[in-house]
Parts: sequence; structure tokens; C-alpha cells
Amino acid sequence: MIRYRKPGYDDPMILQLIESQLVPLSHMTKKELDTIRKDIPSRLQRGVTLVTSSENGDRVFAFIHFMMHGELLYIDMLAVASTAQRKRWGARLMEHAEHFAATRGCTRAKVMVDIGNTSGLNFYRKLGYTVTRIIEPSQCYELKKNHLV
Repeated sequence: MIRYRKPGYDDPMILQLIESQLVPLSHMTKKELDTIRKDIPSRLQRGVTLVTSSENGDRVFAFIHFMMHGELLYIDMLAVASTAQRKRWGARLMEHAEHFAATRGCTRAKVMVDIGNTSGLNFYRKLGYTVTRIIEPSQCYELKKNHLV
């Protein structure tokens, strides 16, 4: 089931997904990661967060956090627990986010993927995203999609 994030209730599981699925792929220093960790609660207050959970809603196993700026949908974070990967949960979350944004006037999307995250890069390419540039300081690919669903 895909639903909106319940602040407080879902946040510990979201933080666990960030730690287990996103942090290991990052090229940031420990100090940079600590700064980002402190900012996560306020970051989740900006934009929209959708989660996937068990039918009774008690176990979050994937989430997407995104923001909209004019016509641009910015995918801030997407993580799926390793036990739930390759079951289309990431694609479903992306479809929901793109549809949500398109109905609110967004026409294009952008996402960053850490260099070395080959599966993430392939995932977004399958969804129609293309690499626009490499951002050297953060060691990320910037990908875009010009037409939302």
C-alpha cells in the first residue's frame, strides 16, 4: 500500500532506510553526513513524502520524498528496503510522485544519483531519465526527464 507519510510515526523507519540504502552509496565525508542527518527532519517537512507499508500500515519498507518548484519536480530521496527491491515498489512510488506533480503543473523532473550507484542509474534510465551532467564536488549524476506522465 502507498500512502502519505505519517510524521513521527513513519520517521524512524524512513531514517533506517536512509541509513541502510542511501548512506552507503554516498561519497560524503562523515562530517557532511552528520550535517545532513541533522537536517533530515526539517527536510521531510518540505515537500511530499510517500511511503509503502504493509497492509496494516505498521512497517514502512520504501519511501520517496520530492519537492516541486514551478514546473520542476525534484526527487530528493527514494529508498526501498533490500528485501522489497525488484518488486516494482520504487517504480510505483515514482509513478505516484510524477502523477502528483503533473496534476499540479510540473512538466519535467530531476534527480541526483551517486556515482557508483549503477542500479540506481539503470532504474531511472528505465523510467525515461537521462544523464545531463556529472556534478564533481558531490560525485553525483544529475538526471532529467522532460515529460511527466
